[in-house]
Amino acid sequence: MNQPAENQPQVSLAQSSPTVGTFRERDGALEWSGRQETVRIEPWGPDAVRVRARLGGPVLDGLPGALLDQPPAAGSTVKIEEGRGRLTVGALTVDVDAEGLIRFLRTEDGGELLAEERAHFWWPGSRLYTAVGNGHHRLEQRFAAYDDERLYGLGQHQHGRLDQKGLVVDLVQRNAEVSIPVLTSSRGYTLLWNNPAIGRVELAGNGTRWVADSARQIDYWITAGAPAEAQRAYSAVTGRTPMLPEWAAGFWQCKLRYRTQDELLAVAREYKRRGLPIDAIVCDFFHWTHLGEWKFDPKEWPDPAAMVRELEELGIKLVVSVWPSVSPLSENHPVMEQRGYFIGTQYGPLAHADWPDKEVASTVQVAFYDATNPDAREFVWSRVKENYLDPYGIKAFWLDACEPELKPGFQENLRYWAGPGLEVGNIYPADNARTFYEGMLAAGERDVVTLNRSAWAGSQRYGAALWSGDIGTDFATLRRQIAAGLNTALSGIPWWNTDIGGFHGGDPDDEAYREVMVRWFQFGALSPLMRLHGFRDPGMPLGPEMTGGSNEVWSYGEEAGAILERYLRLRERLKPYVLKVMRQAHEEGLPVMRPLFLEFPGDERAWQVADAYLFGPDLLVAPVLEPGATTWTTYLPAGARWKDAWTGDTYEGGASVTVDAPLDRIPLFLRDGAELPIAE
Repeated sequence: MNQPAENQPQVSLAQSSPTVGTFRERDGALEWSGRQETVRIEPWGPDAVRVRARLGGPVLDGLPGALLDQPPAAGSTVKIEEGRGRLTVGALTVDVDAEGLIRFLRTEDGGELLAEERAHFWWPGSRLYTAVGNGHHRLEQRFAAYDDERLYGLGQHQHGRLDQKGLVVDLVQRNAEVSIPVLTSSRGYTLLWNNPAIGRVELAGNGTRWVADSARQIDYWITAGAPAEAQRAYSAVTGRTPMLPEWAAGFWQCKLRYRTQDELLAVAREYKRRGLPIDAIVCDFFHWTHLGEWKFDPKEWPDPAAMVRELEELGIKLVVSVWPSVSPLSENHPVMEQRGYFIGTQYGPLAHADWPDKEVASTVQVAFYDATNPDAREFVWSRVKENYLDPYGIKAFWLDACEPELKPGFQENLRYWAGPGLEVGNIYPADNARTFYEGMLAAGERDVVTLNRSAWAGSQRYGAALWSGDIGTDFATLRRQIAAGLNTALSGIPWWNTDIGGFHGGDPDDEAYREVMVRWFQFGALSPLMRLHGFRDPGMPLGPEMTGGSNEVWSYGEEAGAILERYLRLRERLKPYVLKVMRQAHEEGLPVMRPLFLEFPGDERAWQVADAYLFGPDLLVAPVLEPGATTWTTYLPAGARWKDAWTGDTYEGGASVTVDAPLDRIPLFLRDGAELPIAE
């Protein structure tokens, strides 16, 4: 219904152009319109709403985003009276005043969770549209700041902060910087900026501002509830991860890189000869004939069928690297260019990066396939299926450089099937994972795992695991991965890991680096996925012949090697527990790696711990993050009783404890009588 204009209230004359808008109820949604702007607020799952706002017409359906097409059912009420509109969905109430200013409230007591805030009493308001041409705007959405608020999520970043209040974070995909625009607040809400545009979010002391550099409308989703309930709600509207296959819960071995079939098989055989657990081994880049041909080079991999068969007999899955870039030397380049399967460019040639390829002395200009184009996805999958799945039964893929790795990173020059680069560029890694997920399902395969260097909101529903990219190899970098993993977990991605030991360098013969490796390996054994990787010293220049130093557990000397073997066996013993927690992720959307406050939201100190976490509900992990440490202090949350998993000593929660942490021990604590096979 429309509210008559004569019944609408007066507004402040301090504004340059005070607006008294019109309310209506439409299909269960609350709409406000004024001065050519339309705001639509609709139920989107229990305790949640979706808000869309557009200048110059009704809100648009069908734009790229992370939300599933149909939200979960939810009861709601809409009231329009006294110049205000109010929509209530379970625990969340949305209040809109006559001027279109929105406040999100707790239904139970009317307390404010989040509110829009004007930039200035005169101009602009809480939502700003700055024209950039052809119906697109630079969009700004402003909310109030709260002094006591803590904010978590936003994907994976290397700033080392768990609480991101006070930061400015770019919304753009880069190697090791993964943009997933969802925030969980200590005030009791979680918000998804449902917009894949390039931009940023500013979490300042004087306000929060979301910015899209070029898009057609504001679009976000918000739910009320404690962090665990919010994770359930968020995963229900963006899609839950499949069930992790049993093999993927074990140990993955790789390095940059095994150059030949013989090298790779020799490593697999040695693991088995030593009686060490191993579930997967990775065939990394440059195994191909040309970049973008997606098939083995027979000179280096003469009999992939025999290789896969032997690995299967050893109980090891082969994971193969597949890049989304295509060399002009590739047999697929002409047909893909002719059919429009590459990302287009607004200016300049159809090339997005330079990269080495075989049979040339220098780099070539490569193009990335357009993963937002369903026909391009189908074509790329057809090549992968014909060259890996059908002949050899290879079903697990490493999706590297899937940001995409542009050189230089000018999204404004790109034209995707789904829209201009500035409007849709962040969605690329999710659609790249979708290529393999939908392809595998169409081929009758149900166990889908891809290892991705980048992700966006909703990537988890396509069976995408994320790793933390090409990072350093020191203790400072290791420490930053704890916060990176926890913020990733709160961004809806339960399958996550790092390159154990870091990526860039690390000398296996250096005692100082061996200590880094041991402490990182302990953390890796208690990560959602456990994978050893890196470009170890001595390295070689980038090119088809490159490889790095040895990176197997026996590469680090007798003392360190014995400790690494101990944690391989620990991971093997914990696999049933890992799979149990993975089922929670699949069925409920709860992450595997959990910040302490997810399980203990009532403990104020739990919101501040950035160097420890819960692995599932029952095991608290406190990685040692400094060189030379032989004791370690960590906080045990209130509301539980904790047992040192190594010594059996028990502690009441709500205090910090200091425990012995010799090189072969990572501090682990069991919650409330839980029993896990930690000690041998």
